[in-house]
Amino acid sequence: MKSLKKHIVLMLIAFICNSAMAQNVLDGVYIKEHTPERTVIPYTPLREADVAWNKRIWRTLDLREKINHPLYFPTTVIKNRRSLTQVIMDGITIDGTITPYEDDEFIKSLTKAEILASLTKIDTLQVEDPDNPGVFTEKIVPREFDPGSVVKYRLKEDWFFDKQRSVLDVRIVGICPVQDEKNDDGSVRGSKPMFWCYFPECRYVFVNAEVFNRDNDAERRTLQDIFWKRMFGSYIRKESNVYDRAIIEYKTGMDALLEAEVIKEKIFFLEHDLWEL
Repeated sequence: MKSLKKHIVLMLIAFICNSAMAQNVLDGVYIKEHTPERTVIPYTPLREADVAWNKRIWRTLDLREKINHPLYFPTTVIKNRRSLTQVIMDGITIDGTITPYEDDEFIKSLTKAEILASLTKIDTLQVEDPDNPGVFTEKIVPREFDPGSVVKYRLKEDWFFDKQRSVLDVRIVGICPVQDEKNDDGSVRGSKPMFWCYFPECRYVFVNAEVFNRDNDAERRTLQDIFWKRMFGSYIRKESNVYDRAIIEYKTGMDALLEAEVIKEKIFFLEHDLWEL
């Protein structure tokens, strides 16, 4: 009897030890401490008197481009890695570290409840009554937000020449997810901007959000690195102008793309010409 009790106690101790070890298994060869402990690099102080030239630009960032895939994937959360959309949504709805705004002027902020209400969709399904075969009734089914439905982002940024440092610099001011609107058959009928986020505030969240590195898993970058080093593809959709209109309002098709390239070249040649003066 004593030996049986001793055997049971030993089995319980072994089970507890195995459970504890299973919870603390290291998935890898070292503990990753760099990304979780990173802090935001502050912007260089800038005075109005130091800005010799300034231009506001709006861009479209298409996550379907190959260079932007690290921002789009994974479409579902996996260990230590989330998509750009998931990071922003968690910052708004869970952590409360990101404030959404109605537009890119950042005047009216939106509440968590307003964001959740705008993201929740209602579907109606025809369900057959099990007690009355052939009789169908409508059933309301809420459809949760799918981060994969966001395939584009809009960026609002300022290009400026800092004569104190003698550099042409750029800073992103705002970021806006753009969601596809689909028909019942799954085809896309259009897209709509969801909300705007103040980018300097997002930086404190992005700096700890790991992004996949195609070449080296030991050098995983963060979302902050991607935007700070401008490791993304985009095209210009609008520049500040007297009419406050986007390129597509006065150019279409290939002409709109060429106009975007003209604006980009103007900024490039401005910096080139400044060094020749």
